[in-house]
Amino acid sequence: MAVEAGPARPTGPVELPDPVVVKDLAEALGASHADIINILIRNGIFASVNQAIDFDTASLVAADLGLEAVTLGAAERAAAEAAGTQDIVAPGASTDGDRRHAWTEDDAADLVTRAPIVTVMGHVDHGKTSLLDAIRETKVASGESGGITQHIGASEVVHDGKRIVFLDTPGHEAFSAMRARGAQVTDIAIIVVAADDGVMPQTKEAIDHVRAARVPMIVAINKIDKPDANPDRVKQELADNHVLIEEYGGDTIAVGVSAKQRTGIDALMEMILLVADLQDLKANPRRDAIGTIIESKVDRGRGNVATVLVQTGTLRIGQVVTVGRTWGRVRALNTAAGKRVREAGPSSAVEIIGLQGLPEAGDTLRVVADEKAARDAAEAVGAAAAGEVRTGSSLEDISARIGEAELAELRVVLKTDVQGSLGAIRGALERLNTDQVRVSVLREGAGDINESDVNLAAASEAVVIGFNTRLDPGAQRAVEATRVDVRLYEVIYKLTDDVGMAMSGLLKPKLVEQVEGHAEVRMVIKAGRAGNIAGSYVTDGRIVRGTGARVLRGGTLLADARITSLKRFKDDVREVATGYECGIGLDFDELAEGDVIECYQMVAESA
Repeated sequence: MAVEAGPARPTGPVELPDPVVVKDLAEALGASHADIINILIRNGIFASVNQAIDFDTASLVAADLGLEAVTLGAAERAAAEAAGTQDIVAPGASTDGDRRHAWTEDDAADLVTRAPIVTVMGHVDHGKTSLLDAIRETKVASGESGGITQHIGASEVVHDGKRIVFLDTPGHEAFSAMRARGAQVTDIAIIVVAADDGVMPQTKEAIDHVRAARVPMIVAINKIDKPDANPDRVKQELADNHVLIEEYGGDTIAVGVSAKQRTGIDALMEMILLVADLQDLKANPRRDAIGTIIESKVDRGRGNVATVLVQTGTLRIGQVVTVGRTWGRVRALNTAAGKRVREAGPSSAVEIIGLQGLPEAGDTLRVVADEKAARDAAEAVGAAAAGEVRTGSSLEDISARIGEAELAELRVVLKTDVQGSLGAIRGALERLNTDQVRVSVLREGAGDINESDVNLAAASEAVVIGFNTRLDPGAQRAVEATRVDVRLYEVIYKLTDDVGMAMSGLLKPKLVEQVEGHAEVRMVIKAGRAGNIAGSYVTDGRIVRGTGARVLRGGTLLADARITSLKRFKDDVREVATGYECGIGLDFDELAEGDVIECYQMVAESA
């Protein structure tokens, strides 16, 4: 069996200078720049990638990721490493560097092996729910012989004396949405494929999302008991989608199961534990808890109820917690079996009661000192979110980061009109790879760009490239919500030129002129030193302050100027729409009644 364990992990506490530049902090903590800036914003601190922050602020960021920041000398560092300091990879964190979060503890004696967290995904009607039901009925945790009495979005089972936590709720859409918010809670993903149906569109989408998240994958070939079951066809279709199982010389585990007959469940559990052992999942139950919200709801009898997956530390009744924009004191903790407990350790899914409001799925839960600290943290997150404009990574942004050696990979979701174009374009993109930078195609397919394509790109900091295709309505809405950069091309060399320039770090936005609107000058007002003001009526479009303006007289260009001021009555305004009067100030004085002012600006050209 060949499962990658990932590169060697660093040891010891994270040593940071004071002050430290945000870019250097991200590198030291093994996180992306976006992760660090998001944490700073959630704590009410606004800093750019190249800005320096003090050590106390950097320590807060490190703590948010579960790390300890220290200022150790070389001798102290050597002593710490000699003492056996260890590094723990967070649930769902990549072992090859993708959004890698580590919790560093300074005493190896505090570390314990934690249960793996497993998400089940796949095509509708292929038996995801039936498989989870079969697992729960045959492997229910000890002491819970009554079965699962309430749904809290997660289930805990026991196999050979070892716990496994299954997330019930995330389909690939929810899985992607949580990743887009910076939350990775999955250690292992199970892709369920029906033996009588094969690899279907949602199966492919689930595989793409798991591969982009760099989470170990196990394929459960379900319904092997059916007369028309054909597991070999499933394995071949998986290979066609770049998932090579061990039987075919690959490194992906495939297990035949029947949820209906309750067969193959033991083998699946054993494979999950084997992959978990290779990941060496550990956490420190002695520290304050850090966790992720899986779902939340309002319960008529209990108020605000949220399911939290504790990832490290121990959460206890009575502790004060901050969760995204809300906070609260833990009044009660309930397990999936409906059992009330006083505490929940690493890899435990529990319902928490006592929050002031409903958190969002993907929000991080942290234990804090008191209610004032919790309230301040929640208010800071709310204030930051109120002014936040969600934007995806544009191809120019990615190019700039490649040029600064911050990235070595250009992630792409590729859609074309026909299958034949797909192979040609993928081959052309692969020929652009260099030793320093490579193109990573997260998903490829023929047909319109859909909502799932856009969501995958949003979660993976990728761009969507379409060749002779278009966006469907769902994709249009997703682009408006996520601001993912979608590039549409009709000429292949234009596509490869843009991608090649981006990989070289040389792609700059191409500016084109955009006419905003026209206004007719009705009166010229002498304004002394301020120059003349054109009392005008907006005939079409809009007039925008600070943009370019052409003065036209009788259809002839008189001057190319700039709008220096714009007023409605006595008020300064940013823009004036069609049908309204306004006063326009230009850096040009030779105006006359009847002149036409054409407002325009230069904007980045969309491909």
